[in-house]
Amino acid sequence: MDEKHKSPSFGTGVTGAGDSLDQRKASNEKDETLTNRQGHPVKDNQNVRTVGNRGPTTLENYDFLEKVSHFDRERIPERVVHGRGAGAHGYFQSYGKVGDEEISKYTRAKVFTNTEVQTPVFVRFSTVIHGTHSPETLRDPRGFAVKFYTEDGNWDLVGNNLKIFFIRDPLKFPDMVHAFKPDPVTNRQSMERFFDFVSSSPEATHMITFLFSPWGIPANYRNMQGSGVHAYRWVNEEGKAVLVKYHWEPIQGIKNLTQKEADEIQSQNFNHATQDLYEAIKEGNYPEWELYVQIIEDHEHPELDFDPLDPTKLWYKDQFPWHKVGKMVLNKNPENYFAEVEQAAFGTGVLVDGLDFSDDKLLQGRTFSYSDTQRYRVGANYLQLPINAPKKRVATNQRDGQMAYQVDSPPSNNPHINYEPSVIGGLKEAEKTGKDHTPHVSGEVKGEAIDRPNNFGQAGETFRRLADWEKDELISNLSGALSDVHDAVREQMIKNTTEADADYGKRLKEAITKERESMEDRKEQKVEEAKQDSQPSDPY
Repeated sequence: MDEKHKSPSFGTGVTGAGDSLDQRKASNEKDETLTNRQGHPVKDNQNVRTVGNRGPTTLENYDFLEKVSHFDRERIPERVVHGRGAGAHGYFQSYGKVGDEEISKYTRAKVFTNTEVQTPVFVRFSTVIHGTHSPETLRDPRGFAVKFYTEDGNWDLVGNNLKIFFIRDPLKFPDMVHAFKPDPVTNRQSMERFFDFVSSSPEATHMITFLFSPWGIPANYRNMQGSGVHAYRWVNEEGKAVLVKYHWEPIQGIKNLTQKEADEIQSQNFNHATQDLYEAIKEGNYPEWELYVQIIEDHEHPELDFDPLDPTKLWYKDQFPWHKVGKMVLNKNPENYFAEVEQAAFGTGVLVDGLDFSDDKLLQGRTFSYSDTQRYRVGANYLQLPINAPKKRVATNQRDGQMAYQVDSPPSNNPHINYEPSVIGGLKEAEKTGKDHTPHVSGEVKGEAIDRPNNFGQAGETFRRLADWEKDELISNLSGALSDVHDAVREQMIKNTTEADADYGKRLKEAITKERESMEDRKEQKVEEAKQDSQPSDPY
């Protein structure tokens, strides 16, 4: 058959290409005309079809059934932690230096070595324990997760505003979250449950000292610092590694709230941080952070009284200097909250060449858990969503699963070969561009705590370094939270804070005693006020 008489080839491809009608409209359709998901113009969006204008509804209400069925499924499972969040787009640009040295001495990651590129980023800020629509003034760590769309693929730096954490072993993570979440019977969050776990986990004393000080309620997201929390590894071209910690410092400055200030804001606006971020970017007041790193040699550091891999510990600046390595600017708001902020998926295991894990137990546990929960929450193909997909070529042999709408295979590839290796086609491995880092590991496999827990040393040091007003706020907040918990829990917390610093424990004990006395007086007063001030109403 000659070219002139060939039939045209029809059929929509797996990427959606083919048979396009170029946004063709029906005869009764304009640019603003509402359609359903099948492209049908909707002629009545006010009334369902019934027998008579007030009779029973008929089953053939297709537009209604499609509309309400989709509405019934509009939500995906809420994040177990970091449920409430706000996000923004922007870019990161490396300075290319660590002090006076080229950054390539420490890492071959192009996101740091290529100073000419502005790497696109998406950042999600969040509260940790509380739900999707909880007030943003609650005392809680804040999540600070950054997705870098690098030329080598995505890198996720998933951290918090506070530079340490409650626990050091991933086996305890479900227990910790259960204790912080509502009671499974009453569905109420309880300070007794919270402190029951915390007081029995002495390594949490340091985190509690930060959390119940003004650092536990950042004023907003723009004036909030961030941290990768864990020690990671940087690897250079020779395969040599160092340990590194990441710190985001806001150029706008750091601002925190007292409990009284937070209460006043919450009474008027429980979305204040989301509103502040959105409006600042909308007005062109783009928030900026500079990224600092701390770098130490990758070994056990026996000269320290703590393990440098312990995420409940700080690396103090006077021992381990901070080095400014780049800047991040957020300059674009999301166009759709659900598609971008809610469906954004982060994982501590998302690392590019030149960046690596450390042996931090909690980090390695999170690396499995985070990506696993995204597959449950968003779906097996969550990385095909635009907010999560890399901004570069993707070619895999992964196929199918719920909501697969494209095949990660280049047009030139043999579509019949979805495995590797193959001598007849298919995808091939990439060439190595640098030496592998191959740390030597030996020892008995065992379930044991680390050798240098030092659970209270830095908690005491943090207390002593707080300003006087921050100490006062810490004692006030802790004593209020501990005044109405089980006696054994309260005594254990007093013991832990005393171990950290004698004055810390003494002040907390005295404040709790006063708080409990005044609490009893307030309870009796409120009962009488309820009797005297309540107003009668007529029945209706």
